[in-house]
Amino acid sequence: MADGSKITTPWDEAPDHGAAVEVAPGILWIRLPLPMALDHVNIYALDEGDSWTIVDTGVRTKRSIALWEHVLAGPLQGKPVSRVILTHHHPDHIGMAGWLMDRFGADLLMTRTAYLMARMLILDVEERPTPQALEFWRRAGMDPEIFEARKNERPFNFADSCAPIPVGYTRLQQGGTLTAGGRTWDIHVGHGHAPEHLTLWSRDDALVIAGDQIISSISPNIGVYPTEPDADPLGEWLDSCARLSALARPDQLVLSGHKLPFTGLPTRMRQLAENHHGALKRLEKHLATPRTAAQCFPPLFKRRIDGGTYGLALVEAVAHLNHLHQAGRITRTLNDDGAWLWQAKD
Repeated sequence: MADGSKITTPWDEAPDHGAAVEVAPGILWIRLPLPMALDHVNIYALDEGDSWTIVDTGVRTKRSIALWEHVLAGPLQGKPVSRVILTHHHPDHIGMAGWLMDRFGADLLMTRTAYLMARMLILDVEERPTPQALEFWRRAGMDPEIFEARKNERPFNFADSCAPIPVGYTRLQQGGTLTAGGRTWDIHVGHGHAPEHLTLWSRDDALVIAGDQIISSISPNIGVYPTEPDADPLGEWLDSCARLSALARPDQLVLSGHKLPFTGLPTRMRQLAENHHGALKRLEKHLATPRTAAQCFPPLFKRRIDGGTYGLALVEAVAHLNHLHQAGRITRTLNDDGAWLWQAKD
């Protein structure tokens, strides 16, 4: 008998891009490529008999469109897509949703905050960083060379990799239920990685559709952004871990947005919280000397931070600092360069 305390991955490898693996009766696991360091996203197709419900969609690129055409004709057997469920508003999950909706007249289901964020960010095209973004980077102590380069560059826009999402959706919310793929799913909402992040927990078998809220071998990015510079997403993340842990069973197969499906959910939920509690302790020790957010990478990350990961590292560092600050464990003062210097209390 398998040890329920261990995290196990029933599949050693993911399906090839555009191929499908049946992970449970009537549920297909499909993987699509991403043009970034995390080079893939998992999507799931739930069989409704005469149509499919799709959970998450990948980014919109020429390659994604070609792969979707292959998926629709091949693994999905030419049946239409009747519903699209989006777990959260990030581009790698919402990018092809509008394309599928336009093609099939599919309905859109997601949480209210995720829908509003997705609509807003796809419509909000910026040619240069906003004054608020520049101030946020200064406050974080961004490396001067990176700051000078970025202030004159066109920033990433959701519209670059996401099809427009039409007006109108069906709201999914905490405590509700959803019928899909021959199952009834309980809706539980998490926070931290993305506001009002959807997770689905099957009443009929041991399945959890988790998006990026719960992943087997990586912790999702938890960041603070210029839109809400004093936010505490890490506090929301830890609260969500505690709440979702109460639902976790060793036998549940977790279908995540990245990496491999896995079992051993109670252990993984403990790890996801402990990873950040450990990082907070290391960070607080590091702040015996005043530091900017950009000077806080060493105690937080166990990998090299390069140009491709610098932005994500910076917003995550700010998230950890905001959490300690709002807990009353550290102080902050502005230095002559306009950056916050954070320091542990005596």
